[in-house]
Amino acid sequence: MFDHVIHGVTVVDGTGRAAFVADVAVRDGRIAGIGDLDGDSRGREDGTGLILAPGFVDPHTHYDAQLFWDPYATPSLNHGVTTVAAGNCGFTLAPLHPDRPEDADYTRRMMSKVEGMSLVALEEGAPWTWHGFGEYLDALEGRIAVNAGFMVGHCALRRYVMGADAVGGQPTEAQLDAMLRLFHEAMDAGAWGLSTTQSSTHSDGDGRPVASRHARPAELLALAAAVGEHEGTQIEAITAGCLDQFSDAEIDLLADMSAAAGRPLNWNVLTIDAAVPERVPRQLYASERARKAGGRVVALTMPILTPMNMSLGTFCALNLIPGWGPVLGLPVPERIARLRDPQVRAEMLRRADSREAGVFRRLADFARYVIGDTYSDANEGLAGRVVGDIAAERGQDPFGCLVEICAADGLRTVLWPMPTDNDPASWALRAETWRHEDVLLGGSDAGAHLDRMCGAPYTTRFLGDCLRGRRLAGIEQAVKMLTDDPARLFGLRERGRIEVGYHADLVLFDPECIDAGQATLVHDLPGDSPRLDARAIGVRAVWVNGVEAIRDDVVSGAVPGRVLRSGRDTRTVATR
Repeated sequence: MFDHVIHGVTVVDGTGRAAFVADVAVRDGRIAGIGDLDGDSRGREDGTGLILAPGFVDPHTHYDAQLFWDPYATPSLNHGVTTVAAGNCGFTLAPLHPDRPEDADYTRRMMSKVEGMSLVALEEGAPWTWHGFGEYLDALEGRIAVNAGFMVGHCALRRYVMGADAVGGQPTEAQLDAMLRLFHEAMDAGAWGLSTTQSSTHSDGDGRPVASRHARPAELLALAAAVGEHEGTQIEAITAGCLDQFSDAEIDLLADMSAAAGRPLNWNVLTIDAAVPERVPRQLYASERARKAGGRVVALTMPILTPMNMSLGTFCALNLIPGWGPVLGLPVPERIARLRDPQVRAEMLRRADSREAGVFRRLADFARYVIGDTYSDANEGLAGRVVGDIAAERGQDPFGCLVEICAADGLRTVLWPMPTDNDPASWALRAETWRHEDVLLGGSDAGAHLDRMCGAPYTTRFLGDCLRGRRLAGIEQAVKMLTDDPARLFGLRERGRIEVGYHADLVLFDPECIDAGQATLVHDLPGDSPRLDARAIGVRAVWVNGVEAIRDDVVSGAVPGRVLRSGRDTRTVATR
């Protein structure tokens, strides 16, 4: 007897082959039959006119903490994501040194600063009862609704072994040996591999460069070599050049790390903009260089434009523009006074338009900002209006106009920059880039930057665009890019396809309306902290390991997800 049968559904199986109509049966968490099926089943539903796809795999999330208070990893699961890769960018909640309870506080403040997580939610929503990485994984086992795999964060390894010296210091030979032992223990317990960052935008809760930014190539290569000693492992790495264009040294480092491990290395995120045509070939040269060295470097890129809100009052991407941090870090009254100074604004704009600003140059076109929520009588009626139009009416330059609007609200005004790369040429370049063998769709950052962006719905928004919008990819190829491609990169065992014997991670959706709603601010985190959320449109149901987890955008109450451990749940993806 089957547990559940979906009759007459259009199957897009994840392999890229043509869609077909069939019955699909599930039993004991696996796909038990595909075709014209007879026999009894405990549950059945009509799939006529609907599409059944494998569960989507998000290759870059930060659900490390959220899963403790939200086992459904919302809104990712709502949008059909059944497997998430977490522990990215060098940041994890484990290991924590048992003799230094202050390390947990340091980690919480770092995650709050660098990944935009609510500090209150981190303090109140997670138990913080673990020390070793295996204990952290065990704390999640049996209580999550999605499948989740975790990299080990380089910053945590350094902090555990070196203490406060991890920031600014270099490990002794004995400390590096201890770091490697700790890392091996984590991978023995099921960690997926190493994540690390050397990005200039990553600072801890004290405003200092995070621990892994101080690591020299010899340390990174030693850790990479350790990755290669374990089955089913990976590397994820971030450098300063990920935001714009790699330096020669960064290209060499990424390629050498992958080659030393004999494992794929992925980085986040490839920004595609026809106005900067040299960026894509420069970034993908890292992949070419890696293949020649015996490695593989894979770029993650998003198939949608993810709206991000900004504010002059709280930490956001504007703070990361060179020279802006010191001004935007002042107390609000001083900040307003400085921002109202024309010479200060002129210097800020000059720095924002400089080459050193990299991809953040995109944020400096203030005429294209849209005003969001406002908080004063002076700004009545401005919500939803474009700054350039308001500035023209007032006879002001756009940045000066924006500053006055924000000052009237005590800098609380919500700002929405309109993307500069939403043009036909950029979309054509994206479609071309997606076909590259070392480019993978993903990079949502789901679970991070909670009140600033909502990247989790990229799956449903992309499918809607492929079916009814720009149609840059056929539905079979689009589903493959969201399912089998990331599953193959991570070596997931029996996931990513609709195939008999595979785990029954499934998404049932209506092709006529599949999409994502507009992101809205909700207060549902521990401590009533805010985050952006977006409802799924057209997703009828989501199954994880054969158990219904979502029905019509509502969670079922079941927690059928698994902690996916390297070796047991992943196989080695070799680069040679």
